[in-house]
Amino acid sequence: MSANILSAVMLFAEEAGGAGGGNGAGAQQGPGAIFQILTLFAPLILLFYFFILRPERRKQGDHQKLLESLKKNDRVVTIGGIYGVVANVQREADRVTLKIDETNNTKIDVTFSAVARVLTDQGEAESKS
Repeated sequence: MSANILSAVMLFAEEAGGAGGGNGAGAQQGPGAIFQILTLFAPLILLFYFFILRPERRKQGDHQKLLESLKKNDRVVTIGGIYGVVANVQREADRVTLKIDETNNTKIDVTFSAVARVLTDQGEAESKS
């Protein structure tokens, strides 16, 4: 994505440098125009990285660690809002079996990516109070 932005900036800078006319002044404006455009876009690209891309990658890494530590009898919530208890973990098949009803012993199979979070006893106590 940044390569596309850089190529667009370079193309714009070349067009801005060539629009100076037939004299030698257009050739002197070219490097100055590129430098000016880069000084405008470089801070924006850095802000985009630090405020959007970096936190998103951190969140994905944390979610991946959560899924790797998933084990039997963990209480989880799926991305669809279904609460359940992990009955079986099949890592090679990318499948988790959740028991969602204790009285009827109802179970469903979901993919690993469908697990949104693991509930802890401390987290449940805080949400109820």
